[in-house]
Amino acid sequence: MIDIDKVKFDEQGLVPAVIQEIDNDQVLMLAYMNEESLKKTLSTGYTWFFSRSRQELWNKGETSGNKQKIEEIFYDCDGDTLLVRVHQTGCACHTGTYTCFSGRRLGSSNKEIAVLREKEQHSASLTKVLNELYAVIQDRKIHPVEGSYTNYLLRHGQDKILKKLGEEAVETIIASKNNDRKEILYEMGDLWYHCLVALAYHNIAPEELLGELLGRRSGGGEYHSFIDPDDLDPEEQ
Repeated sequence: MIDIDKVKFDEQGLVPAVIQEIDNDQVLMLAYMNEESLKKTLSTGYTWFFSRSRQELWNKGETSGNKQKIEEIFYDCDGDTLLVRVHQTGCACHTGTYTCFSGRRLGSSNKEIAVLREKEQHSASLTKVLNELYAVIQDRKIHPVEGSYTNYLLRHGQDKILKKLGEEAVETIIASKNNDRKEILYEMGDLWYHCLVALAYHNIAPEELLGELLGRRSGGGEYHSFIDPDDLDPEEQ
């Protein structure tokens, strides 16, 4: 049990709480607690926070079901920040991403900033679907479900995941060669799902992949860095 006397609340009576998934060490979010919400967190075993905008307590996952079960709470050397280690159910972020920090890197090496522009964020319904599916995969990883195909892949590890990924890639190629629109969509859906499982295996969020793609774009919108010069015909080099 944490000694609340060790926690230094600021002049507003708040202390920042960094929330971390205990099973993969990913930082999920940052929120604020006051003394009351911290006591409710300790007494219920689930995270409670204080909303600075609404000026009221709120229980994470109360409406969405994306609850955070407490495993450990630490305070830092100054006592003015908490580290809350939890078992996260589903997505941690209200936008539908697994963590609030997925794909929001300020910079990529010494190259251009690889972040989603506001217009692209609002129109990225595809990204929302991918994030929701990824969150389910991550949840299965942390909370296995009997009979789940996702758990079957994760239980058998990387070799099984890669084997299935290769099979789905081949089946997608065959569907394309057959010029069968319905078959292409079906096989491509399988391929994308298995790609998400591979990303989840490495704890790489879809937004990180999106950031990589955006970082490769040229001014004309093409992805020139994808092109291997050896693949070009002599006339195109």
